[in-house]
Amino acid sequence: MEPLRWRTINLFFLLHIRRLVCTGSCLLLLLTAFYLLSSCQGNSQQGEVSGDSSLIINSVHARTLDESNATIHTSRENAITRAVAKVSQAVVGITVVQVQRFVRRNPFDDPLWRSLFPELYRDRVYERKIESLGSGFLISPDGYIVTNEHVVENATEIVVTMTNGHRYNAELVGEDPLTDIALLKIDGDEDFPFIEFGSSTDLLVGEWVIALGNPFGLFALNDKPTVTVGVVSATDRDWGRTEDGRLYMDMIQTDAAINHGNSGGPLVNALGQVIGMNTFIYTGSQYQQGFVGIGFAIPIDKVKEIIAELKENGSINRNFWVGILDVQTLNPIIVSVLKLKVDKGVIITHIDPHSPAYRAGLREEDVITAINGKPIRTREDYIQTIREMDLKVGDMLTFTVYRNEKKYSVDITLEPAPRIR
Repeated sequence: MEPLRWRTINLFFLLHIRRLVCTGSCLLLLLTAFYLLSSCQGNSQQGEVSGDSSLIINSVHARTLDESNATIHTSRENAITRAVAKVSQAVVGITVVQVQRFVRRNPFDDPLWRSLFPELYRDRVYERKIESLGSGFLISPDGYIVTNEHVVENATEIVVTMTNGHRYNAELVGEDPLTDIALLKIDGDEDFPFIEFGSSTDLLVGEWVIALGNPFGLFALNDKPTVTVGVVSATDRDWGRTEDGRLYMDMIQTDAAINHGNSGGPLVNALGQVIGMNTFIYTGSQYQQGFVGIGFAIPIDKVKEIIAELKENGSINRNFWVGILDVQTLNPIIVSVLKLKVDKGVIITHIDPHSPAYRAGLREEDVITAINGKPIRTREDYIQTIREMDLKVGDMLTFTVYRNEKKYSVDITLEPAPRIR
């Protein structure tokens, strides 16, 4: 009996313990499942938070890149880029239709037959229209434009192209062939952009300058000027008169590239002020037609002086006279006979008694040694000096003269030349 009873008791306990174990396992399983679900949910939330953080980081990174690019763009700006942005809209392309005249001779020309039949062998003059290109720049909001006279010479039609693509027929207000300066005018409904005047009297050799214009007609591709950069290479370059009668004095020399079509465009400084008008280049050889690093611009102070008169009168009156009809180079005989204190200069041999020179006080046998401070040693010096001065009616010349062993300074105001009857 005893063993059976303990066996029964033990079996009871074993069953009870197994039930507890099973119950505990279920609880353990429930706890484990709850933990796993909580972990999954936490991981899911963590994943969502992680995803949001990534978007925020990417957004911040993109904003940083934009700010960085903006900073780089700002750091790339300089005085040159700012000056170009300031003046570009006031630069224009100029298209000109010109009438060219040429003579066609008879290929079978013979002096005998020409004398017998002059009507058959008369030279025939033909005309043809040609198109040329140039540059210019606006100087006022009401549409005044400055360019070279050789750009619009003999023009029958002048078309101005703006950087916004608009085209205007331009009126020629006035031109001065001697200084190669012309003034145009266009009309519009709104104020035009224009370039601020600088000064050409205080230029620094070596300072940055920018040439803008329409070389080779490239302006027509997108209505934008071509920009070249260089420095002021020299100032006060005198070229004198050219074969076509133009006078280039006190020119600005630059190594900013100037090519065919740049004529009339502005030369500006780093402040965006126009200090000259691009005019011609030096090639060094008749066979070399391209730019070699030497270009010239008319000083803006000269341009301002000329266009002011062109705007008022439409032309420059250069038909003046001095009244000194002839001079002779001093020689030892003249110096000895007249007992002169100077041996270099010219002596007045003939003067008009009704002329500005006579009224100013000059007389025959006066010895001229300088004009406007420039030494005069020979008759050729006298002629060349007068010829190479940009003189017009109303200008004043200062003559340094010797008379009776005394030195005098005589101011002569140029007057219109009298009409020949």
